[in-house]
Amino acid sequence: MATGDITWFNEARTLDYFAGWAGTDTIKVAILDNTVAPTASTATPALGDFTQVGTGGTYVSGGTSLGDWATVWSQSGGTGTMDSTTNPTWAQDASNDTDAYWGLIYNNTQAGNPAIAFVDLGGPVNMATGSLTITWNASGIATLTQA
Repeated sequence: MATGDITWFNEARTLDYFAGWAGTDTIKVAILDNTVAPTASTATPALGDFTQVGTGGTYVSGGTSLGDWATVWSQSGGTGTMDSTTNPTWAQDASNDTDAYWGLIYNNTQAGNPAIAFVDLGGPVNMATGSLTITWNASGIATLTQA
């Protein structure tokens, strides 16, 4: 995996995974350290399966909102597209964590905070010596096509 790669969790690769989600559900991206590495095969992936970076400095537990489900997700003809106008940024701060490895995209509203995908940050990223920004591709965060 290379810096910037987004990996969908296997469980989230079916459009049925999202069936019970409401348009008002909040989708967030949290920053993880390397205590537990996410993999596509993580069973029932959720925020609680991983360890967020410390909450000192500019990082707030739970991460940053990408918007509600109705604005982040669109579906047409068996193809789902995830996108957000928010490129999450955490400003440099001497109290920030020094070992950011992944950004975890998850539903902050549903019970258990189910995860969708993760982005490789090329860690360890030292947020104490520089800011961290995840810039999504202009064509969207990711696309899921039903085979």
